[in-house]
Amino acid sequence: MKLPKIACVATLILVAGTACAGGRAPKTTIKLVALNDFHGQLESPGSLDGKPVGGVDWVAGYLSRLKSENRYATVVSAGDLIGATPLVSALFHDEPTIETMNMAGLEINAVGNHEFDEGRDELKRMQTGGCHPTDPNSCQGAAVGAPTRRDGTFAGARFKFLAANVVDTGSGKTLFPPYVIKNYGGVRVAFIGMTLKETPTIVTPSGVAGLEFRDEAATVNALIPKLRKKRIEAIVVLIHQGGTQPVAQNATTMNQCVGNLDGTPIKPIVNQLDDAVDLVISGHTHQAYNCMIANRAGREIPVTSANSIGRILTDIDLTIDRKTRDVTAVRATNIRVDRSDTTVVPDAGIKAVVDGYKALAQPIANRVIGAVTADITRAGNAAGESPLGDVIADAQLKATDAPGFGEAVAAFMNPGGIRADLTYESSEAGEGAGNVTYGEGFTVQPFGNSLVTMTLTGAQIEILLEQQFTGCGADNAPAAFNYPDGDAGQAFDRILQVSRGFTYQWSAGGPACDKVDPADIRLNGAPIDPAASYRITVNSFLADGGDKFHVLKLGTDRLGGAQDLDALEAWFADPEADSDPATPGVQIAPGSQDRILRLP
Repeated sequence: MKLPKIACVATLILVAGTACAGGRAPKTTIKLVALNDFHGQLESPGSLDGKPVGGVDWVAGYLSRLKSENRYATVVSAGDLIGATPLVSALFHDEPTIETMNMAGLEINAVGNHEFDEGRDELKRMQTGGCHPTDPNSCQGAAVGAPTRRDGTFAGARFKFLAANVVDTGSGKTLFPPYVIKNYGGVRVAFIGMTLKETPTIVTPSGVAGLEFRDEAATVNALIPKLRKKRIEAIVVLIHQGGTQPVAQNATTMNQCVGNLDGTPIKPIVNQLDDAVDLVISGHTHQAYNCMIANRAGREIPVTSANSIGRILTDIDLTIDRKTRDVTAVRATNIRVDRSDTTVVPDAGIKAVVDGYKALAQPIANRVIGAVTADITRAGNAAGESPLGDVIADAQLKATDAPGFGEAVAAFMNPGGIRADLTYESSEAGEGAGNVTYGEGFTVQPFGNSLVTMTLTGAQIEILLEQQFTGCGADNAPAAFNYPDGDAGQAFDRILQVSRGFTYQWSAGGPACDKVDPADIRLNGAPIDPAASYRITVNSFLADGGDKFHVLKLGTDRLGGAQDLDALEAWFADPEADSDPATPGVQIAPGSQDRILRLP
């Protein structure tokens, strides 16, 4: 049984082993430092609220300072440590991220959806070590001074991967351990780790074949009796699922809970958790918040998140009654990883490793692949269409529209696959303003998806467009729209980016599965024919039904094509893409955002 919180303010800021005044039972204070959605951001991603932030060497410096405040300290991650990473990590299959996090002292990582980007076998290699089976870029750690095995190969993660709700359907066992128990001077704390159950719909389905992703709250609650038998009363959940605040992310809001996470995925999960859970450390939504959310008993428990890509850490003090083994107080504070803070010493050894990998990657990363006339952003307009989405869809259409290459007439790009903006300003590579390097292009499209051209009917194209919107699936839809296994469809709108010549309108007020009028879907100005066949191009993630676009799995006469980034590079050199033919060289302008129209 959970005890009511005990007022003992002093123990929240003192080191382990302190006791309250007045003869109450002694208490131990444990420090947890949490991050989430690091995505291999080994170098600074820029600034947050006017302060330069991040970089794994500075993250390590902050971790070292925070850990020095308490001998009972543990660094944890709520997932997406790797995957969708910059070239300096991705070129080496994210081994640099694992190695530098080993050096920084990370101890526990709950796997996120992006940990599965290269499939479960590769994820297991991240834990156990060894070289990639085919890529010679693997196992370069010895060359740059990273800790390796005795034979110089990749050592794998010294920290634990946890996956309580990810089960191998063949063996019935979890892919990684469901929890770990840590002992802090006789006080034991359980850490349960898991990812969002929707993972199969947002990663390449072939990468999670044979795995079942179970309900998050039910998984936690089923583990409570097992932990109780081990006399564990202090329980922390690390979950790669989260919420959002309807406010800008800055130094003030990062410790607020505006909107109380209402209407976001994490709240109903917490609302169903057993009262034994004391703290939830979340992620996935790239937000910073510091909330108190009611569990199923009505008791409010802390729910935190630390933004993304190493910009913020969550500093948590967990106070535990040594007699009852219960958590009596939790103090959580989100802090910026401020690179201008002179009281923090970045880790020089980690910086040397990153610099070494960067030097290996530079000949590839610094190669100029094209030019732009201005910043081309991934920010969507009211209809969901972005300037960069237009450009990428056009590039994919051009790569597959010729005879022998697919003869596509339209291309569709998922917005979640566009990870960054293309900026006009010169990068540190010194390529000059307006020029775009391969490294910048890779940051925009880091997944290495190949293009797939297939045939859909006009009626199936309408279904594809309807499947963009929340709730189009299961019992509320016509049979043609239904998703497998009772899947309820999109949890939020995902507007596909479309190539030039393809236009349509959608109604915000329309019901699920009836937001798009087929008569308004046009190709080069002519309405599409529901009975006719059309060759369309998507990336391999979408072609497998990713992001719940299950109708794409019905596409016929499939033809594989170039990688998505190769298609973008080719578009940068294509005179057809040139926005200013009067000047030397191809220059690409931001997309016009006039292909999708939102109606009331």
